[in-house]
Amino acid sequence: MMSDLDPVILNFLYAVIGSALTIFSMWIGCKIFNRMFCFEISEELHNGNVAIGTMLAGMFIGIGVATGLVIGLGLN
Repeated sequence: MMSDLDPVILNFLYAVIGSALTIFSMWIGCKIFNRMFCFEISEELHNGNVAIGTMLAGMFIGIGVATGLVIGLGLN
């Protein structure tokens, strides 16, 4: 079945699925982080906690790098 698809469409599907898995895993990471420590990320951001903002910025950079790698490697 997969060999019947055009390689461009197949690579696009790989990139979409890989991106979705990356974002899902980062969401799970946030949920695990919330359960491990005694605070809520959204409340701390509302209170102006710079450390939580820096942590989330790192997570977003990680999402961007991982998604870029998935898309880049999926197109080769």
